[in-house]
Amino acid sequence: MKIVSYNLNGLRSALSKGLLDWVATTEPDVLCVQEIKAGTAALDVSGLAALGYHAYLHPAQKPGYSGVATFSRLVPKAVVTGCGNALYDDEGRVLRLDFEGVSVLNTYMPSGTSGPVRQAFKVAWLHWFRAYVAELRQQAGALPLVIGGDFNCCQAALDLHNPKANQNSPGYTPEERQWFRDLLADGFVDSFRQIYPEAPGHYSWWSYRAGSRQRNVGWRLDHLLLDPALLPHLRGAGLWPDIVHSDHCPAWVELAI
Repeated sequence: MKIVSYNLNGLRSALSKGLLDWVATTEPDVLCVQEIKAGTAALDVSGLAALGYHAYLHPAQKPGYSGVATFSRLVPKAVVTGCGNALYDDEGRVLRLDFEGVSVLNTYMPSGTSGPVRQAFKVAWLHWFRAYVAELRQQAGALPLVIGGDFNCCQAALDLHNPKANQNSPGYTPEERQWFRDLLADGFVDSFRQIYPEAPGHYSWWSYRAGSRQRNVGWRLDHLLLDPALLPHLRGAGLWPDIVHSDHCPAWVELAI
């Protein structure tokens, strides 16, 4: 099972930049995308359907903002849209698909870069999300989780180009770093770091400003975390920085399930 997470910065925009051709070539089994920016307006996913994908969407109520979608070549056993918290569900931040032997949780976490109010909203979300995941794992019959998405935060200095200058920047504040450490301590494995434990310079987001992507001045904001029960099935993980449909690149993990 090849699972890909990709912040598209607008699904319609990515489709206009050749996303379908890339999907047809890459053939992910499960494609989790974030920031679809669909609102409640109808979104044409017929191109992905023609490639054999079943579409599951959780848009934000606000047009041109947030939202997640998961496209799967496999028919899931169950689909859970949203997280049951209206504050976050209005922003389209969580979508879960259960398959045989694994549950894929697609999430788009708040950014916090627009100012203190949204940063406070983000921090509240992070703590709520950690408790939400813990509750999911305690449910009867819970499947091992893959949490994929744009986390909008880095866990360590290796994950951004200039950690010293960004010690208190949204996405790398001390509180966010501690939250990430706590989430991993709860029993999750960063699939990328499992394969590349000390490799620097691997990023999934670059600013559009000043040629940041060409100079690889970036941040690793997109993650695929695994329940430890899935580690024996891990066959590979990585990033595809040369794939350009947005200001992010895809993250991927392959599991022998």
